[in-house]
Amino acid sequence: MRTIQTWRSSLFCSVYDLAFKPDGSQIIIAAGQRVLVCDAKDGTIIQPLKGHSGTVYCVAYAKDGKRFASGSADKSIIIWTSKLEGILRYTHNDAIQCVAYNPVTHQLASCSSGDFGLWSPEQKSVNKNKVSSRITCCGWTNDGQYLALGMMNGVVSIRNKNGEEKVKIERPGGSLSPIWSIAWNPSKDEHNDMLAVADWGQKLSFYKLSGKQIGKDRALNYDPCCISYFSKGEYIVMGGSDKQVSLYTKDGVRLGTIGEHKAWVWTCRVKPDSNYVVCGCQDGTIFCYQLSFTTVHGLYKDCYAYRDSMTDVIVQHLITEQKLRIKCRELVKKIAIYRNRLAIQLPEKINICELSSDDSSTMHYRISKKICKKFECNLLVVCSQHIILCQVCSRFLLSFFFPSRMCWKESRTHQDSIFIYITFVFLHRPLFSLQEPNANSVAWNTQCEDMLCFSGNGYLNIKASNFPVHQQKMQGFIVGYNGSKIFCLHVYSMSAVEVPQSAPMYQYLEKKMFKEAYQIACLGVTDSDWRDLATEALEGLDFETAKKAFIRVRDLRYLELISSIEERKKRGENDSELFLADVCAFQGKFREAAKLYKRTGHEAKALSMYTDLRMFEYAKEFVGATDPKSSRMLITKQADWAKSSKEPRAAAEMYLSAGEHMKAIDIIGEHGWADMLIDIARKLDKAEREPLAKCALHFKRLKHHGYASETYSKMGDLKALVELHVETRHWEEAFSLAEKHPQFKNDVFVPYAQWLAENDRFEEAQKAFHKAGRQSEAVKVLEQLTHNAVVENRFNDAGYYYWMLSMQCLDIARDISAIFNPSHMPETLFNICRFLLNNLTKDVPPGISKVNTLFALAKQSRKLGAYKLARYSYEKLQELHISSRFLESIELGSLTIRSTPFHDSEDMMCYRCSTNNPLLNNQGSVCINCRQPFIYSASSYEVLPLVQFYLEEGISDEEALSLIDLEVPHTDEAEARGHNVDSGEEDPFTAKMSFEQGGSTFVPVKVSRSVLRSMSRRDVLIKRWPKPLKWEYFRSLLPDVSITMCPSCFKMFHSEDYELLVLQHSCCPYCRRPIDEPN
Repeated sequence: MRTIQTWRSSLFCSVYDLAFKPDGSQIIIAAGQRVLVCDAKDGTIIQPLKGHSGTVYCVAYAKDGKRFASGSADKSIIIWTSKLEGILRYTHNDAIQCVAYNPVTHQLASCSSGDFGLWSPEQKSVNKNKVSSRITCCGWTNDGQYLALGMMNGVVSIRNKNGEEKVKIERPGGSLSPIWSIAWNPSKDEHNDMLAVADWGQKLSFYKLSGKQIGKDRALNYDPCCISYFSKGEYIVMGGSDKQVSLYTKDGVRLGTIGEHKAWVWTCRVKPDSNYVVCGCQDGTIFCYQLSFTTVHGLYKDCYAYRDSMTDVIVQHLITEQKLRIKCRELVKKIAIYRNRLAIQLPEKINICELSSDDSSTMHYRISKKICKKFECNLLVVCSQHIILCQVCSRFLLSFFFPSRMCWKESRTHQDSIFIYITFVFLHRPLFSLQEPNANSVAWNTQCEDMLCFSGNGYLNIKASNFPVHQQKMQGFIVGYNGSKIFCLHVYSMSAVEVPQSAPMYQYLEKKMFKEAYQIACLGVTDSDWRDLATEALEGLDFETAKKAFIRVRDLRYLELISSIEERKKRGENDSELFLADVCAFQGKFREAAKLYKRTGHEAKALSMYTDLRMFEYAKEFVGATDPKSSRMLITKQADWAKSSKEPRAAAEMYLSAGEHMKAIDIIGEHGWADMLIDIARKLDKAEREPLAKCALHFKRLKHHGYASETYSKMGDLKALVELHVETRHWEEAFSLAEKHPQFKNDVFVPYAQWLAENDRFEEAQKAFHKAGRQSEAVKVLEQLTHNAVVENRFNDAGYYYWMLSMQCLDIARDISAIFNPSHMPETLFNICRFLLNNLTKDVPPGISKVNTLFALAKQSRKLGAYKLARYSYEKLQELHISSRFLESIELGSLTIRSTPFHDSEDMMCYRCSTNNPLLNNQGSVCINCRQPFIYSASSYEVLPLVQFYLEEGISDEEALSLIDLEVPHTDEAEARGHNVDSGEEDPFTAKMSFEQGGSTFVPVKVSRSVLRSMSRRDVLIKRWPKPLKWEYFRSLLPDVSITMCPSCFKMFHSEDYELLVLQHSCCPYCRRPIDEPN
């Protein structure tokens, strides 16, 4: 605390009382027989007010500032307006001792030696009440409900607004301790009204409104004449016979002297809402002081300790806002904090406190040491085992354990600057010295031991290592530096200032000290600073630092580059120039990259870089005319670019010149340039089948059937030529080819018959079916024709058709011995029965008879040699209720089946684990070993060679589809698979199908991206269910077995069965979706 005397005024007589106007602009002073109105700024007299004939003892201002009152020895009270005009005068029987305005109702209490009166503007008269002793002082509570009267007999009487006594407080000294001054605490934070009482027994006491004393009496060692609270109630000002004005806490702890005088201090008042104190003395002098409360505090990392209410220490965690109050009950002069220690300097001692536990979050301190000695210092610093006391020109080091012995002392003669001197206390060896004029505070960065900051003259200075100081504007004092946060104290507020560490980071970058620069950047820099650090480190080939920095800015492109370089380094590559070339290419420095690539012998990389960037001129300049292969590659790349740039004709010509016929044909075909396409087809050799086939396809699409026929003829592809003639309805050419090549007879006459039927030429269609060997269709057509003729009463036609039908049947009967094939009906029925029973483990759906199913299975099993399964079926039938019409057959079958072998002709194999499964499984349609569910054909109900697999977490359906489509095309799948076997490589999907033998739970096949990439699109079937259902994936383990899936219901069939059923029904046999309906 510091006090500054702002002004002084001397009067001709004693000053007994004074009061501030509520806005603080004026002071009214009781001086002699006059009331002086003075300016609060400098004490000049504005106007003296005359009206009293005796000495004026007391004055008071109303809370609203509209009027004030004065009381005199002439027994009168005068009410004055704010315009300094007297408006009312009333008297008592004795001299007036004190006056006080009610802060709420503006009721005036005036007290004399024998009574007190209560007056308000609404009253015409003054209500007076007798008292038994002389009243010396009075005061209203904050809510204006009660009035406290201090008396000469040592009694404090608390009255209500009507003057009735409610509480009576008797001091122990009685009349020997007259009450000379009282004051209510104006704080709004206090829950209870608190009354401060000062008596001439030289005691200061505090009471509640109920009359209960708070704490003990505090000795003053002088006779108090006046007491006054600060506006917020945090401090008390007192004066008296000691000729001083003293400052106390609200609890009565003396903090210090505000001013010393030559006479008794009769009155002292605090200017509203400020730190100014005005006092009046017996000798007529008036003093005005300004109080300055300095902030006493300490900081260690995020732990901040500061003084509160002058006698308490609050320890606050700046991040969690957790607080702890330590009550010292004495003036706290200095605070220092370090790790788990807290040093508090009091007037006569220094307390060393320590955390009671190792957990700093508990914030529970206990006093571990006391240094009972008075010290005067400007700065207190606490260390591990010592404290440092800094004065203006010297520093002292004291040990906790031997406080009476000085460990170290240093003197300084410089008075105009702070000498920043960094030292180890135990080694006494300076690291570096820096003399800085105008510096007023300094702090280390707790997260970087190579950085400190100091402030002064309105600037913040940051110094890293031995680099120059970086400056920026900042007001206040630095009390701590943690990471990028500087804790700054400005006036009375503590704030955390975020300071970018860009300047010191760039200082390290200039010296190529990338790791140190990264440490600084971690304290807090902008994204652009991170990018600069990453770029500089990458160019300096410090890949570790560059990777960390690019992670910060989330630059995946550069991270991929660094990752690839690290992988190459692991493989043994150590060519720094090659790595630098890759970096230059990524940064857009293409010419530099090309030079580095050429210097390291990687011209191909430079060429690839130029072509990817469409910089073909630079690429040609780089290659020259000596490398034909590279030139062709360049032309191809340029053609790709021309294609993407929507210059198709130029792209096609470039592809042709580069020998890329397929790409050229695709472009030409897409744009319908038939003349250009036939020129290419005629120039191609007939051995180049793939580009010729591509040409023919484009001709068919463009309706140029003559060109397509010419191309197929050149290729010698008779089957494609037949299909072309059939598709274009050129039947004569198709018949001619069928006569020359009978193997295409079916491919010609079946479509021809269908076309005839579609055009209502049924008789010709019937003959065409007959020629194609499709007897069932031929018979069907004849039957329909016959039926129609009978319905329409065309009996001549009907007789003809019956004759043709009889001839047709005769032909069929004649050829049946040669073309008979055993029916598949028993096998299909057998499979259906097994499928039903495997799925009837719980409930039987309506319409399904278990008896009929078991009976049918028993009969078909016996026919097909599955005798064991037949026995099982008959045994199960014995447990069921059987209809009488089946009973005899079942009993006979049960007897005769016992004469057959007790085994099945074959078992069912699991395509995942190759385990032979019984034909009927109690566990349902799953493998008894691996629990893999069986996939059935929807027509024949045979088990299909499919295994369902699932995607690993993080793989979407779209990504999976793209990975499967990434397969490298094989001209011969069997050859490709044979190659893998020969090279000893295992199919990744086969490896994924492995499982623990005999497990009780099903382990699904989960595949990764690499496994998906290895799959062939032709071997994968995908049920693309609409959302929210998930897609299902199946892998064919026997690629030679052709499987077809309906695109609508996703049921799977053997391809031959599906095609036959579709031909029969023209729709899917399951969902009946027409075959020509778009998907």
